[in-house]
Amino acid sequence: MATTPSNAAANVLQKVSPQPIPQAAVRRWLQLNAPMTDWHGRRVWLVGASTGIGLACALALRAAGAQVVISARNPQGVQDWATQDAGVQWRALDVGEHADVQATARAILAEGPLDLVVYAAGYYRAQRATAMNLEDLLQHDKVNYQGALQVIHAVLPAMLARQSGHISVLSSVAGWRGLPNGLAYGPTKAALTHLAETLYMDLQDRGIGVSVVNPGFVATPLTAQNQFSMPALIRPEEAARQMLKGWAQGQFDIHFPKRFTLWLKLLRLLPYRLYFPLVRKFTGL
Repeated sequence: MATTPSNAAANVLQKVSPQPIPQAAVRRWLQLNAPMTDWHGRRVWLVGASTGIGLACALALRAAGAQVVISARNPQGVQDWATQDAGVQWRALDVGEHADVQATARAILAEGPLDLVVYAAGYYRAQRATAMNLEDLLQHDKVNYQGALQVIHAVLPAMLARQSGHISVLSSVAGWRGLPNGLAYGPTKAALTHLAETLYMDLQDRGIGVSVVNPGFVATPLTAQNQFSMPALIRPEEAARQMLKGWAQGQFDIHFPKRFTLWLKLLRLLPYRLYFPLVRKFTGL
């Protein structure tokens, strides 16, 4: 049969058109850590997990079969859960106290190795440079960043000795680029992301996994302070589901919900000449 112009065009388009990328290939591309899929018998220490995303993650991990140790300053009902479930431990902790962190880590490690440590402690107060509060700025740094350093410093030697384990830090899309009202919070989350990237490069060949979790807006006591409409708001339970999915796929950068975070990733690529006016337009600040 003779080739018609329309058939010829179709053949050309078929050759040059990009083919759909198989999902398996995407997962392999994103897999930078050993996947964690079977939680039965694994021990997990979650710091800052008495409410919000941390608590939802602890509940999800326990439901999946993990033995969970939960730490925070205030039990918020977690202590009652621990008394009813042998697979749950509560250990009060102030991440700003070096001796407290070291003693708590030693006590937990004395009971067995940790397969995963999740740093989910967070502090948030909206702040702008026109009303700078140094005390509040330093409190953000103490809880959000320095607290992570304290915990990692306490558990890393044992992981290095075993050449096994995984460290996951809860950052935020607020740390991807500067945002209005984020003078105190955003820089500490940017520091966490940078920390995770560096930890990964230092530890990937030592058998230790590292991941950074960058949620969008999640309905927690922290975001309840916001006086604006939060796009793509999700529940803590969905955030926990996405975290377990990311660990199961061996991801380093676990971000969600994608309908929101992918747009923010695009914004990260914009030059400042475009980024600043766009943010002002969309936030009204």
